[in-house]
Amino acid sequence: MELIKKINIQLKNPETLDFLADAYYPETSGKLPLVIFVHGYKGYKDWGAWNLMAEKMAAAGFFFVKFNFSHNGTTVEDPHQFGDLEAFGNNNYSKELSDLGVVIDHFVKDPHVDDQKIILIGHSRGGGISIIKTYEDERINGLITLASVDTLERFPKDNALESWKEEGVYYVLNGRTKQEMPHYYQFYEDFEKDIHRFDVERATEMAKAYVLIIHGTHDESVSVKNAEHLHILNPNSELFLVENADHTFGSKEPWPGKELPQHLDMVTEKCIDFIKKNMV
Repeated sequence: MELIKKINIQLKNPETLDFLADAYYPETSGKLPLVIFVHGYKGYKDWGAWNLMAEKMAAAGFFFVKFNFSHNGTTVEDPHQFGDLEAFGNNNYSKELSDLGVVIDHFVKDPHVDDQKIILIGHSRGGGISIIKTYEDERINGLITLASVDTLERFPKDNALESWKEEGVYYVLNGRTKQEMPHYYQFYEDFEKDIHRFDVERATEMAKAYVLIIHGTHDESVSVKNAEHLHILNPNSELFLVENADHTFGSKEPWPGKELPQHLDMVTEKCIDFIKKNMV
């Protein structure tokens, strides 16, 4: 097997904050498909077993990138903790799409990358962001969603929305870290201001890319109905349901093993096969 190289860099986005990105790729003289992993809500690039997935994708012959959104609550100095809750509270979909654009623009210029083969893999909320980016950026020709949402309109309703507006902030408990994670009202204002841009259903229908939709049948966070809905919206997509898999396909943070959890291993194999079949 070819030696896998790993690089870790700091990217600058003048619209947001600096953030970290990793690239994994095999030592080769050829140009490789660029696969970018987009993490979800309360996620980050090194969560759980994503590193093991990155290594497996690189070994399969891809230039695999994962990154932290600039406002995901981690910092450049400590990418494994939610040390900047102020940034977390000031996150919004515009910033995430901007960061993803910076990642694509940076790595598409890498001499190891085939700029005609760009694939996004989005997990959970990152799936929704990836769907919108695929519709907006015609350079992207492959899209894989993992346990993706089918809408980004996931906000408090009615009275709760009113009290959020009045108080300016609401908090969500992070069950793992026990932190109260703030969400400032600007998040909703940003969504409302650009509501058509953030229409995941429309973007799914309009996306001009090979699309693979993957979901676990026992997802406790995002119902499998979201995947079935996305597949109906884009009938050319492929739907792959993983029996009994949860929201993170068996992974957890921290992940103690040296091997991928069974369901995530199956998912990674499916991603590799899909990309090779359609784009290699």
